[in-house]
Amino acid sequence: MSFELPALKYAHDALEPHIDARTMEIHHGKHHAGYTNKLNAAIVGSALDGKSIEEILSSLDMSNKAVRNNGGGFYNHRLFWEVMSPNGGGTPSGELGAAIDDSFGSFDAFKEKFSTAAGSQFGSGWAWLCVHPGGKLEVCATPNQDNPLMPGVGCGGTPILGLDVWEHAYYLHYQNRRPDYVSAFYNVINWEEVGNRYDSNK
Repeated sequence: MSFELPALKYAHDALEPHIDARTMEIHHGKHHAGYTNKLNAAIVGSALDGKSIEEILSSLDMSNKAVRNNGGGFYNHRLFWEVMSPNGGGTPSGELGAAIDDSFGSFDAFKEKFSTAAGSQFGSGWAWLCVHPGGKLEVCATPNQDNPLMPGVGCGGTPILGLDVWEHAYYLHYQNRRPDYVSAFYNVINWEEVGNRYDSNK
């Protein structure tokens, strides 16, 4: 089974002015496509061929750099596109909203913790909101294309929201102003999708 680059559910310019069209074109069509192709090349004919990406990552031999980097890149970006929307922003409601209040004290406190995780990740990486069995939420960050599904990354649970803080995700528009990019991200978060992921994995 080969993995395929997922199509975006919105136009490249749909997230402007928060994320620009040129960045989206390169990020999706070049970077994510590259991870997808290299992942397929890394697993073809191996015991991993035919498994889901979640199965591959959760039992990953972390010394297998080709699958670690490209499998992570494939999974992380697939989630990233899906948790954004042109109609995003606002605040989460329902069980997710209640869980955020319970886990962090308030939505503003969550935003501060998530922004700190994204802003303080040295170099390339990701900030995550993850859910643990029972519904407890955790914010954490991982380097490069690592994610919380992988063993031993020091960040657990199932990712339900991820923010790419590699420079390729924002540099054309924001240059070195990562905090501005992180702040803009809240305007495009698809909280309905994040809530559905919470409900499915709590």
